[in-house]
Parts: sequence; structure tokens; C-alpha cells
Amino acid sequence: MRTFNHVGIVVTEKKDNAFYNEGLSVWLTDYTKSPNRIEFLKFEEGSCMPELIQKQGHIAYTVPSLAEELKGKKVIFGPAVCDEHLTIAFIEEEGIAVEIMELK
Repeated sequence: MRTFNHVGIVVTEKKDNAFYNEGLSVWLTDYTKSPNRIEFLKFEEGSCMPELIQKQGHIAYTVPSLAEELKGKKVIFGPAVCDEHLTIAFIEEEGIAVEIMELK
């Protein structure tokens, strides 16, 4: 079962409180500090992220099992281990990017 986690909104200017993810070439804000659980993303040229993620917003969900959730889905990025507590993947559903997150 999916549980809503956050919304990602692509912006053209880096937000003041954003941090840089060098591996993905993207500036990100911390959605846990947003009252509306918004993650702002500003992609740099050459980012490895698929165009769908770079051009449109996304919605993110946590799931109990990433492997189970990805079965039969159109995976457009990942799975990627972010740290010892988080693995993510992006799928395409209804023409948008959906981030699926497994927290440990």
C-alpha cells in the first residue's frame, strides 16, 4: 500500500535553502521542512535524471517493499540506494513521474 510522502516541483531558479546532489546534478530542498511537503528541484544541465522527471513535477509515496511495488511497472529511474535508510525509484504512471520510496 502506498503512503503519500511529498510532491516534487521543478523550478528554474535554485531556492535559498537548497542543497546540491552532485550525483544527480540537482538542487533539492528538504520536503520534511515544508508545511506542504514540497520538494523543489532545480536540475543542472547534464543531469542523469530522465526528462520526464526534469520537466514535470512528481508525487512521491513510501511503500513497504520497493521490489513488490515495481513489478509490472514502467520504471524510468532506479532503483537507487540513497543511503542505508532509503532506496528510491521513479515509475511513469498516468503520464507523470511517480517516486516510490522504501524506508528502512
